This record gives sequence, structure tokens and C-alpha cells, in this order.
Amino acid sequence: MERFSIRTRKRCEFIPIESRLQELAVRAGVQDGVAHVFIPHTTAGITINENADPDVVADMDGVLDRLAPWRGNYAHAEGNTAAHVKASLMGSSATVLIEKGQLQLGTWQSLYFCEFDGPRERQVWVQFG
Repeated sequence: MERFSIRTRKRCEFIPIESRLQELAVRAGVQDGVAHVFIPHTTAGITINENADPDVVADMDGVLDRLAPWRGNYAHAEGNTAAHVKASLMGSSATVLIEKGQLQLGTWQSLYFCEFDGPRERQVWVQFG
């Protein structure tokens, strides 16, 4: 298994990580297969979505804030329930195909690490198969 760290700077941000994943695939010598990407955090997630228009991730952030506002009548004493809900909505893993040594994402796609309780030092775990 491969791992890399991400230092987030804001409470909520969407960070494209496909270039880091591509570097790992090249270093590991993967020509054809899959990359299973896992986020081992309960207040962060991962998603594949559009990278051409930055308004898409801004809109996603806005929708998530309406679904799980930071302030609410939550029982969780730590005060970050909204981050837990958003992480669950995004999910903790994604799979990307690799062909001829290259990640196979669509024309408009990026693989985003989703921070919902930053800033923090985060981990991304990758298993190639």
C-alpha cells in the first residue's frame, strides 16, 4: 500500500489529487489495473467530479452546507457533526482505472480530496491492483 499526506488550509476545500495518484502509479510501475483510493478520516472524503469549471466545486460546497450546516442542533459534543455528515455523503473511497500507465479519468473529471473539518494534516491511502 502507498500513502501520501495532504495539508489542508481551510475548514472546507476540494483538492485535486489525481496528479499525486498518477505519480504513485508510475513509481509503482502499474501499467494496467486499478487504483483503490481510501481516506482514513471521518471528517474528510473523496469524490470524482468536474474539474473544468471551479464553480462546480463551489456549488457542491454550497449544497453540502445547506444539507449539513456547520451550526445546528447536533448532539455530538465535539462540534463537527456537519463535517461527519458531509464526509459520509462524499464517501471514503474511490476506484480509478489505469491503462498503459495512465489514470483513466474522463475529459472533465478530477479526483478530489474533500476536507470538511480543516485545516489539518490528512492521509490518503492507495492500493494498486
